[in-house]
Amino acid sequence: MYTRKSNSTPGANGGIIQEPFIQLLGVKKIYRNASGDFPALRGIDLEIHPGEFVGILGKSGAGKTTLANLITAVDHVTDGKIRIGGVDVHLLNENQAAAWRGRNLGVIYQAFHLISSLSLVENVMLAMDFSGTYRPIRSKETALELLREVELEEHAFKLPGDISGGQQQRVAIARALANDPPILVADEPTGRLDSATAEIIFRIFENLVQRGHTIIMVSHDPGFYSRYTRALWLQDGLLTSTPQFEVD
Repeated sequence: MYTRKSNSTPGANGGIIQEPFIQLLGVKKIYRNASGDFPALRGIDLEIHPGEFVGILGKSGAGKTTLANLITAVDHVTDGKIRIGGVDVHLLNENQAAAWRGRNLGVIYQAFHLISSLSLVENVMLAMDFSGTYRPIRSKETALELLREVELEEHAFKLPGDISGGQQQRVAIARALANDPPILVADEPTGRLDSATAEIIFRIFENLVQRGHTIIMVSHDPGFYSRYTRALWLQDGLLTSTPQFEVD
């Protein structure tokens, strides 16, 4: 088990000031097509500190996935700035963004995206191969340890089709952790799961936050509202701290 170091600097009178780890300033995303311009995001300002578990909530079509894709540099901003861990992510080209993601991000999607012909342990090791950190013996040991942490080590040599959907999502989490990234971005990771399995996934995330990871989770489900470090709501391309639909 590993624990991440925090990003903090000495403050006045011996106190500690945590610097924002993730900063978005005036972020806009406009999709242009033959029928005209569609402003998916209309000026997002956001600061996230190390070790936070931030929920980005909103109804389907609110722009949550767009925001996740900009933070992970899968898509490009129309305007504004994104700075993560001292890197101006919005300025990276495709190759630079891919290399940066491999070192700094673990991304978890609603669709598990596991390779059906590879065993679970091989799926986890594949992430190491893509980022250039693969080492035959050590990588296998690390992959088995990650599967142990999501309580799937006994299934390590099975194929994805031999386990349940909830178990496949736990493999996807292990894969996202393969290179020990400081940040996890989860896009509707519980959207296809029943409530009991979603609870298991959420507990895994909470444990990762306790060990120093920073997690951004986008979701249309307000069911876990009270368990985020901070919950924000996306509506009409803007973020607010005011709930936009009823929560328990």
